[in-house]
Amino acid sequence: EETQNNETPESVTITSLNANKEAAELEVPYDPQRIAILDMASLDILDALGVGDRVVGTASTSLEYLQDYINDDIANLGTIKEADLEAVMACEPDVIFIGGRLSASYDALSEIAPVVFLSTDTEIGVVESVRNNAATIASMFGLEAQVDELMAGFDSRIEALAAFAEGKTAIVGLCTSGSFNVLGNDGRCSIIGVEIGFDNVGVDADVDTSTHGNEASFEFIVEKAPDYIFVMDRDAAIGTDGAQLAQEIMENELVMGTDAYKNGNIVYLAHPAVWYTAEGGITALDIMLQDLESALGVSAAAAE
Repeated sequence: EETQNNETPESVTITSLNANKEAAELEVPYDPQRIAILDMASLDILDALGVGDRVVGTASTSLEYLQDYINDDIANLGTIKEADLEAVMACEPDVIFIGGRLSASYDALSEIAPVVFLSTDTEIGVVESVRNNAATIASMFGLEAQVDELMAGFDSRIEALAAFAEGKTAIVGLCTSGSFNVLGNDGRCSIIGVEIGFDNVGVDADVDTSTHGNEASFEFIVEKAPDYIFVMDRDAAIGTDGAQLAQEIMENELVMGTDAYKNGNIVYLAHPAVWYTAEGGITALDIMLQDLESALGVSAAAAE
């Protein structure tokens, strides 16, 4: 039956990823009342859109800005890596949100409710991905008009950071299990090389760098002699017990001989859990940019 303009549609069709991580059309209920969350970037966007009161279950998270959703009234659905399928089913969701870590559970979760699988696409960059994903989620509630307002200010902040980064080289990486893994422009922390435009000289670290990066020798850093070294502390991000601090790993004799170290240009990303577990959210993007602005002494206001 045709929907008149003054009637609310029962469902809408959105584009999200399927079990094979390919873009596909998905029919979801319009204005869903019961939402199950297994992805922190999506929760961040739902929260920013003002529909967080629909969340009936969520994966655990340590992120401070999402702690309102970790309480006795909202069911615990496991983690962003491992969903508790029984708990998801028990909270009777109209729709379920997942991220890349749960793509293998897509089919099982789809038997419970439509699964909205959104991710950041490094080809278009994190900012555009957030904009697109926010628009996709907003369209499920008729809130598309809010997206521009939520994204306001990000472009000028990126421009100010890009002006600073112009002509500067960098190595970007994460510390885990006592080593430093170099990251390319095709995965985590890609905003530093893609949108902000530091010349990421770690990209030729001859290995797939998209997930946890390539375990690099500190000789590689010395040889590349980057102007800046950006470090994400993965063990801190996921709360690994007894892990070495990123600073202990990085501040060795080789690295301390580099100009990056001598010039105070080793940047430890201040909120690693945001970078590592929540990259595609609106508040997350704000925090990530703040981490860079404060470390680099860049202010967007000054650029405007």
